Amino acid sequence: MAKKLIVGAVLFLICCIFGHSTAFAFWESNLVYEGESIYNYLQVKENDNEVILSTNVLFGVQSMFVKDNSLTGMYYDYALASAYMADIYHKNNIDVLILGNGTGTFSTQLNHHFDNVTIEGVEIDEKITKLAYEYFELSDNVNVTTYDGRAYLQAIDKKYDIIMVDAYQDITIPFQMSTIEFFTMVKQHLNDDGVMVVNMNMRSTQEGNISQYLSDTIAYVFSDVYTVDVSGSTNRELFAGNKDLMNIFHMNINLEKNTELQALMSRVNSHLEPYHSGNYIMTDDKAPVELLGMKVIDSLIGNEVEYYKKIYDTEGIKGLIEALQ
Repeated sequence: MAKKLIVGAVLFLICCIFGHSTAFAFWESNLVYEGESIYNYLQVKENDNEVILSTNVLFGVQSMFVKDNSLTGMYYDYALASAYMADIYHKNNIDVLILGNGTGTFSTQLNHHFDNVTIEGVEIDEKITKLAYEYFELSDNVNVTTYDGRAYLQAIDKKYDIIMVDAYQDITIPFQMSTIEFFTMVKQHLNDDGVMVVNMNMRSTQEGNISQYLSDTIAYVFSDVYTVDVSGSTNRELFAGNKDLMNIFHMNINLEKNTELQALMSRVNSHLEPYHSGNYIMTDDKAPVELLGMKVIDSLIGNEVEYYKKIYDTEGIKGLIEALQ
């Protein structure tokens, strides 16, 4: 009951502090777009440094564009390690497929840092793709297909050097893109030395959590799997292939001349950990992603509420208001 009262008080105070607006997200002052698609609530915010897409009402960054083309500070930067693992500096061209293209943050980062990439995107929400070209400067050279990621793989024969799976959003994890059958299909669409990179955004220390299920399932399919936690977030990047990814990774980051990128890749390298398959396997017949995701979300929310409850207990309502500002 105490937690519910604290949550109610927090929401009430937000309304009191920020007042009224014709926008649904009335507390936001820098919205350039607000709308809905058949899949999402859509919110585009812009400031002097970046443009951000959020599909959550209160919080969350799903895609972003950094105006000076610097690194984003998010998981997209870590995902660039897949290019080095795919032997970017020893190939004339790298073919990339992004399942869950969003507004093209990873596409834009790849195009900015490397000149030998050809990128295709798949995005189920057509409105997000339109926003990508209008607000996020997604290159016209990136061809985006409006489709489900797994259905797209079933419809094509092409193979790629990198396939990024970025279709998991909070507890919205498509079960058909989380199973042995799906990851086997991804493997079949990779070149022999290709790399799959997967963004998992709800890492947890709980036994049998959603990230553990996904990682075990992937390691059942791929022989070489590594994970790295993204600093300052709940994201975890997973890299999978069937070659010695680490040797190729080291060889290519040593050739990187961009000091910012090399520093980042060295940091990723120092935190990459090999992952071996466990017993938490998901198949098309059994993939309880909704239940697993809700367990993690409940834990995260519980931790946040506990934080504000402690402030209220020690500093009262005044301290709570100050913490929210």
